[in-house]
Amino acid sequence: MNGTLRVGVIGAGHFGRYHALKVRDVPREALVGLFDPDAGRAADVAREAGCPAMASVEELLAVCDAVVVAAPAEYHFELAVQALRAGRHVLVEKPVAATLEQADFLITLAEQSGLVCQVGHLLRYSAEHEAITRRITRPLYIEATRIAPFKPRGTDVSVILDLMIHDLDLVLAIVDSPIAQVDALGAAVSSEYEDIANARVRFENGCVATITASRISLKTERRMRLFSEEGYLSADFGKRELTMIGREKGLPLPGTGGFRREAISWKDHDSLFAEHEAFVASCLDGAPVKVDARAGRRALAAALAVAEGITESRRRMEASGLIHAG
Repeated sequence: MNGTLRVGVIGAGHFGRYHALKVRDVPREALVGLFDPDAGRAADVAREAGCPAMASVEELLAVCDAVVVAAPAEYHFELAVQALRAGRHVLVEKPVAATLEQADFLITLAEQSGLVCQVGHLLRYSAEHEAITRRITRPLYIEATRIAPFKPRGTDVSVILDLMIHDLDLVLAIVDSPIAQVDALGAAVSSEYEDIANARVRFENGCVATITASRISLKTERRMRLFSEEGYLSADFGKRELTMIGREKGLPLPGTGGFRREAISWKDHDSLFAEHEAFVASCLDGAPVKVDARAGRRALAAALAVAEGITESRRRMEASGLIHAG
């Protein structure tokens, strides 16, 4: 392999299109083709991205060094396995798979083959993630909210795997401890799966995270608050603003016994570009994979635990008569 990574994209939907356009623009990546079973959609995106539309996954794998799996979630596992078995590096969108057994299989396959299997948890490459983790390293309590108006896209999975998994992954990246307990509530309102969910996650080290996700809200809101001995941090991802109350940086707060207030903002940061740069570095230079299949499995395990918590809560409510069985 030379200094350019030949990349193919599987899937020409919302995220597949973004990936194709990004591969086209990232240095050291060359977009060599795109496949989607919807030939018309594939042709449109391929034309926009300036690459050929392939007739099959096999045809695409024959001309690339790596693939981006941006197909619907139910196909992530089988496509990633097909690519790895063909000797191709993989960047697979989240969730990494549908079950923990599938995730374990991908982990083993990638490790035995020596190939990169990177999972598309995009927020790990964001400016807000860097801003938070530079300031809070030992959180005691985390509160995360991610709500948005309803859109048909993404309803092939629950809001847990669609939206909440982003914050679950961020929390897991910050909290260095296994999950001890999950209590959750959720409801399907506009789709077949849960459209709104709330989870309280307790870690073995004592840290607690409360995470809310909704795709049926009237407005878009993305916030995170963290409490620790290091201070209190509040982040508004929509406004790209962060406030930290601590002792080390910022303007003094009179009457608080030495606390300071640090207010920062960040510019738009192309997280997808950064994700692809990291993918190239791992594939071509052997750099550590920032979000590998093991990280993807941990986020999936947390999401499945939330789903199980919702099922258990509904069972208790039905047994008590609070809600009707349906």
